[in-house]
Amino acid sequence: MIAEFPLFVAVADSFLQPAGPVAEAQLEHLKTVTILTLIAIIPPLLATPWVLWRFRRKKGKGRYLPEWESNKTLEWLMWGVPILVVILMSVSLARITLRLDPYKELGDDPLQIDVIGLNWKWIFIYPDEGIALVDELIVPDGKAVELTLTTDTVMQSLRISAIVGQIYAMPAMTTKLNFIADGVGESRGMNTQFTGEGFWKQKFPVYSVSEEEYRKRMEEAKQSTLELTAETYAILAEQGTSEDAKKPLGIEGLEGPIEMVLGDPEIFNRVLARYMTGEGMTPESQPGSPEYDPKQSPLPPASDMPMMHM
Repeated sequence: MIAEFPLFVAVADSFLQPAGPVAEAQLEHLKTVTILTLIAIIPPLLATPWVLWRFRRKKGKGRYLPEWESNKTLEWLMWGVPILVVILMSVSLARITLRLDPYKELGDDPLQIDVIGLNWKWIFIYPDEGIALVDELIVPDGKAVELTLTTDTVMQSLRISAIVGQIYAMPAMTTKLNFIADGVGESRGMNTQFTGEGFWKQKFPVYSVSEEEYRKRMEEAKQSTLELTAETYAILAEQGTSEDAKKPLGIEGLEGPIEMVLGDPEIFNRVLARYMTGEGMTPESQPGSPEYDPKQSPLPPASDMPMMHM
């Protein structure tokens, strides 16, 4: 089950190397803010040494004006330019914030992927394909994608810098993140929210591949002998990385991500329902806790209650 992808020459790891329209817009916004900031910064940086030299005590050429009080032109420049810069930056920020609304779909019929954050791994569920990948995200090049995120532990923060910005996810509720990955290549995603000693290992590759390669990869995942059910999910929900989970799943030594057939199509909703029973969570019932015991907190049936959104 080792993933076979074309040799990607570099991993895009920052929005300074944008691999999608969202990251490109973020880079353009950074350039705009930088230019506006320089308008306010450069004049004082240049004027300060000139004023010190021009009006120095000895051998200076400045005029002695003991009655001088103010200069309206200078006052307008001193106050007007910063105010104008702040206004322009505010307008730019408002426009980019509305434009990059993470809930806003970026194309017709986006690819739906459900995401569950755990300590310290990510589960990516492809409901339409009937498969799930642990710590690997694969999307078709140029295809609109919509992630629906939640966590089954503490709050987490997903970020794929080269493609899309950061967004938080919390247990008992969902949040959306829409993006498009342009061009074939590899990026890197991670959790940026501290969730314990292993949180720095919670990283995953993001592959943007051709439609043909995407179909091939999905078909390979469907051949997995592992099923994502309440029982196997309980193993994944234990504290540890995806590599740590391979031994109890019976695939110790297997290289590459964990691929699973979606044995329970309601697994995502059942995870959400865990926090809708009206009962408090104990260390033994909370995934991610060192004391977590899945036998004391099996996943409940999916709830009919409407999802709460962040």
